[in-house]
Order: sequence, then structure tokens, then C-alpha cells
Amino acid sequence: MERRLAAIFAADVVGYSRLIGVDEEGTIERFQAHRRELFDPKIAEHQGRIVKMTGDGFLVEFASPVRAVRCAIEVQQGMADRNADIPEDRRISFRIGINLGDIVVEDGDIYGDCVNVAARLEGIAESGTVYISRAVREFIQDRAEIVPEDLGERVLKNIAAPVRVFRIAPLGLATAHVPAGPPLVPDKPSIAVLPFMNMSSDIEQEFFSDGITEDLITDLSKVSGLFVIARNSSFAYKGRSVKVQDIARDLGVRFVLEGSIRKVGNRVRITAQLIDATNGGHLWAERFDRDITDIFETQDEVVEKIVGVLSVTLTKREEERLRRRGTSNLRAYETWLRAREWLARGSRESLVEAKALHASAIKLDPDFAAPHAGLALAAVSEYASGWSEDPAQALEEAERWARRSIELDAQEPVSHMALGNVMLWRRDHEGALAECRNMIAMDPNFASGYGSAGVVLMYAGRPAEALESFARSTRLDPHYPAIVLHFVAQAHFALGDYDAATKLLIERIRRNPGTDSSRMLLASCHGHLGRIDEARATWAEMLKVSPEFSLAQRERVMPYKDAREFQRIVDGLKKAGLP
Repeated sequence: MERRLAAIFAADVVGYSRLIGVDEEGTIERFQAHRRELFDPKIAEHQGRIVKMTGDGFLVEFASPVRAVRCAIEVQQGMADRNADIPEDRRISFRIGINLGDIVVEDGDIYGDCVNVAARLEGIAESGTVYISRAVREFIQDRAEIVPEDLGERVLKNIAAPVRVFRIAPLGLATAHVPAGPPLVPDKPSIAVLPFMNMSSDIEQEFFSDGITEDLITDLSKVSGLFVIARNSSFAYKGRSVKVQDIARDLGVRFVLEGSIRKVGNRVRITAQLIDATNGGHLWAERFDRDITDIFETQDEVVEKIVGVLSVTLTKREEERLRRRGTSNLRAYETWLRAREWLARGSRESLVEAKALHASAIKLDPDFAAPHAGLALAAVSEYASGWSEDPAQALEEAERWARRSIELDAQEPVSHMALGNVMLWRRDHEGALAECRNMIAMDPNFASGYGSAGVVLMYAGRPAEALESFARSTRLDPHYPAIVLHFVAQAHFALGDYDAATKLLIERIRRNPGTDSSRMLLASCHGHLGRIDEARATWAEMLKVSPEFSLAQRERVMPYKDAREFQRIVDGLKKAGLP
């Protein structure tokens, strides 16, 4: 007897007995054709296993709930197309239920509550819809193309506890920019750290308060027992007057940490308070008046207090990681904070400033790993953006800095991110994935880490897995940057889903009008879809944005494992008579 975690997909035909009564032979023939031409290929494509047929239905096991849901949506889309010209009283329509949980496997068959719940969800589902449990909903949270409707708790026949049910309507796709509603709060303690207010009279100290906030987020995110919202989404509320309860609801967390920092001379005052957003109550509040040289110990103390209040048990490795500080040199630390701010801006000009400040931090403390990683990331950005006069040298410099960073501190996640980025652009996809796994193991709440893994998987020719990684990234960072839309679209493009890719790319261009890469990909999507005028108009817009654009340069730089993937982009352009 074997136990394992699985996503269970249960489906059957709506009104099968009635259809048999009207036209027995025709119904059986059409049912078999649907299975042969649609169900079986889609299940195989998404790596499912048909456990058994139940007369007019299927019981299927998937290792991934994302694959199970995508398979269900595509099956329902396929059935809608196949039924388009069939009289309504002769149509074969399916309902599908999906659950995620522990199953028992014996002699090829599967048993357990997980299976029973999936079957009951299918039983209450409407024609052409997909019903999923809360467990599945949490796993696919914030996937742009899937917009489930919360139906609340339902009492299911012979199931002891009520089940939270979500409905995916026929065709199941929505425009990419339409939110799926507030994220579900995870079962583990979940927290967002809001930007600490700069109470210093010097506006130039803003970087210091922001830096302390970001370090607190980083420290907390290394705790596997917590769910921690990424810096990007927390800082989306900076300078805004928004109720804590509203922020928590928007981000899908229960707890919020807020505070302030006042730095005067060699003294610093930090106030912090932990709020339970369910009732607005303060779980913990404290003020720290310390010498500036004690800033690292103060950060450690804040993290320890939060972990203790939330009753989270640290592993030995987590305790060790939290005690590690990259430097004891306060000037090097402050310089690095400034460098990090410039690096995050991502422009050509800001990278120059970021590199200079990272170099200054290294001069102040040659053994400080983080600025070495920062220099590597800056060099990779210059290479990928075509801003380096000597691209090969830029990539060599990036690798040298990244490896030095790991030599100095092998437990620094950003160091592994930097090396992973280098390996990707060197087309060492397996090496890049190994570094992604390293950084996520060190920081299980590392949204950028999951995003980086998604990019690597996409270029490695594994777009379905890439979408799963992007889904994890965007749940941790609900206010994700626009570039994520491009990479998610790229994964859909690789899967041949040009409609989904188109919606995402249009939204990306709306949010970032200066992009040429998204316009290139959008023009190709239009070409594949036969929208010739739209393709040519998009291409013309791209040339206005980037007159020096070179398709040959993009082909040379984009790190596809299989060159045929880039050719797919070219083929779409050719269908529209471009370039």
C-alpha cells in the first residue's frame, strides 16, 4: 500500500442516461470520439494518469494541481468548440471536480477522502464548469489566466466537514489584468512588513529606513514556518493612507508589521508593532533606543520577537542563517543600502550608479558578499539589455563577481540568484536551475527566486513548470512588476496558447509603454492568430519605441535551450509578412 500527494480530477457526462435513451449508438460513438480526440491527448499532454473509467466518466491522477486545472479548462474549451454545431439536445457536456490531498494507491487504483471529495465536487458542478477545492485554489492562486469564483462552503454528501468550493466558468479564461479577487490567507502564519516611516529630519535618510524594512522582510522570509509578502508588494503601500485591514486583505495575509525609524547622529530609535488584521489588535509593540552600531542586533531582536509572538519554531539552520550578518562595517552596510536602491531602478543610468556604490561597499569591507552579488546582477542586466560595449566581458565579470560572492557567503540567496542568472545567459540551464533551487532552499519565501526559476524553466523548454513557478512568485508578490507579465506570456506562447499570451502582453505594454520585447512577441502572437493588420501595427509601434531593434540580435542573445523556440516567434512574424 502506497500513500502520496496528488491532484484528483473526476469527470462525467451531464445527462448521459437521457442521451443514451435518445440515441444510444450515436451517443456512444461521440463519447468515444471525444475521449480519443480530446480527453486522452489532453490528459497525456498534462502528464495525467487515467486511473479508471466510470462508464460515462473518468478518474484521473495528476502530480500537479496546476496541470490538472489547465487540463480541465482545455477539455471544457475543447468540448465547447466541438459542441458548437451540435443541436443542444444531442450535445455531450462534461462536469469536472478537482481536489488535492493524500491518496492511497493499491493495485493501480486510488482511495481516500481526497478522491471522494473530487467525486462529490464533480457531482455538484454545472455543465461545462470545473469545481475545485480550497486546497487546489491556494495552489493556483493569482494565476492571471484562471479566475475562480468563490462559492463558499458546501456540505458534500458523505463528507464529514464542509468544503470551500470554487467555480471556474465555461472557457475559464479572463483578461489578464482582471484580478481574481483577494488572495486566500495561507494556513501558516502570514505577514506583510510595511515600509517603516522615516522620522529623521534628513530626507536623505529615507534609504536607511527603507533598507532596514527590506532587511526585516529578508530575515523573516528565511523562516519556513512563515508566509512573507515580498518587498515589492509591501512597498506598494508606501506613502499611501490605507487601512491595515485593507492591506492585509489585498495581500492575503493575517498579520502586518509597521513602524518608524528616527536616526539622529549616532543614535537610532526604532518603533515596531505587530497587528492582527482580523480584529485590528496589537499583538506586540516595542520601542528600541540604540546606538547606531547596534542596528544589526536590533534587527535580530525584532525578528525574534515576531517569531516568538507567532509561535513559529525555527529549525537549527534557520537560527544559524538569522544570526549571520554580511558585514559588521556600518559604513559598508549603509553604502550597500544605497547601492541596492539604485540597482532596483533598473535603468541604464541607475546601473552605473549602482555599480559605483557596490564597488565602494566592497572597498570598505572586501569580505561583504552582498555587494559582490550586486555587481554581478548589474553586469548581467547590462548584458541582457544590450547596454554593454563588450557583452562577453560583461558576462565574464558577472560570473567572477557572483562566484566571489558565494565564496564569501554560500548562505546568501542573492549570491546564488546572481550566479543562476549568469548560467542562464551562458545557456547552462541545468546549472541555473540548481542555483535557483539553492536560493529557494535558503529563502522559502523568495518571490524573485521563484520568478528566476520560472524564467529558467521557460527558456529550458519547460513552460508548464515555468507557469507553476511564476504562480508561486506572484502569490508572494501580488503587486508583481510588469516584466513578470512578459515572461508568463512567453511561457503561454511556448505552449501555443497565443490568446492567453496576447492578453498578458497587451497588459504589459499598457503598464510599460516603452517595451520593445513585448511588442515583438505580441506581433508574433497576432501573426499566429491570423490578425495580420494587428501584427503589422504592433511591429510599427515597436520600431517607433526602438528604431535600432534587431531580430538577429535578439536571436543571438535570448537563451533558449532549443533554437526552434525562437523560430516560433519568427514564424508568427512571417505569417504577417514581417519584418
